Amino acid sequence: MLFSLVPMVKPNIKHYTFLRLLSLVSFLLINLMVNGQKSSGEKHTSGTTIKIGLLIQDKNSIEARQAAEMAIQTANLNPALKGQKFELIVSSLEGPWGVGSKAAVDMIFKDEVWAILGSHDGRNAHPVEQVTAKTQTIFLSAWATDPSLANAYVPWFFSVVPNDFQQSEALIEEIYKKEHFSRIAIAFDNDYDSKITLQSFLTQNKSAGKPEPQQFQYDNSLPDIKELVSSLNETKFDAIILLGQAKTSLNLIKKIRTEKNAIPVFCSISASSGNEDWIGEMNKSGNVNVISPLEHLDTKGDLFIREFKQKYGHSPDAVASYAYDGMNILIEGIIKSGYNKEKLREALSKLKFEGVTGLIQFDQRGNRIGLPVLSNLNVIVNVNRK
Repeated sequence: MLFSLVPMVKPNIKHYTFLRLLSLVSFLLINLMVNGQKSSGEKHTSGTTIKIGLLIQDKNSIEARQAAEMAIQTANLNPALKGQKFELIVSSLEGPWGVGSKAAVDMIFKDEVWAILGSHDGRNAHPVEQVTAKTQTIFLSAWATDPSLANAYVPWFFSVVPNDFQQSEALIEEIYKKEHFSRIAIAFDNDYDSKITLQSFLTQNKSAGKPEPQQFQYDNSLPDIKELVSSLNETKFDAIILLGQAKTSLNLIKKIRTEKNAIPVFCSISASSGNEDWIGEMNKSGNVNVISPLEHLDTKGDLFIREFKQKYGHSPDAVASYAYDGMNILIEGIIKSGYNKEKLREALSKLKFEGVTGLIQFDQRGNRIGLPVLSNLNVIVNVNRK
């Protein structure tokens, strides 16, 4: 059941043919770019400076950059490096779809990075993955949650962030099995990642034998979403799942609470991006639960929050937390490989890393093993204020 506030694109043969053609053209262009650089793209397994790339969504994506810088700076203080030094290479992905492929090619062949850490959306992750597969370069995702990235069976792909299937399983466990809710609404915006998360949830939900939730799509560029809130209020739902970005989710939650609706709200991991002020604003609405790594109260996570806040003047969000763990895993893997680029993939596949987002291990497809945790925003805010 789908209620939509924006025009829906009806699937048809021409539409799918266009998408397949676009994918083929993208693949051919990536081959041309990579093959044209082969003469300068030899792998280096020695040297005093080891470069690691970071791809961010745009120049305003400072959280991931700050966290990666912090990890690099800390690593370079380690006397055990024996003369080796890590260097961060950053590139943003403003522009049309596919810009990630050129950025990845430049990093691999011009900057000669050992690996690429991705802190961007799923749409850009696919062309980056194609480049790294072609060049046999490690690509570690720290934000894109599209499960099809791992389903491509690229042995150089790893992810420290829970994918959409894992998030969906955590949501289903909490909403249906623990809370025993049955009438569920899902509101999702027109973002690429939100739609992928929706499809993943519906697949997992059907597999679990749960009733299909009512779906509400809205345009996240529209400032006024009263029509959507009114539609949500007309039906007495037990809970609402929000699959939009942080700003969109906050706007929608505020509108829902303005209508005196105290319905429990559950959010995907995309809503946990944003600094402490942003999270605090969402928390004021009450009864909001988010898949987030920020609830960890262990010594390592606590120390990271304090040091990050002291260094940059604000608390880290989920983007920063995953980027920090991702960069530290790449550094750990490089050291474990004996500073041998050819052995980095094997080192990462065997790694068991205690990060600020918890224990990180990878399955055979590069997925992070285990389910994420749902936390009430009140807990997250209290952790950040320590």
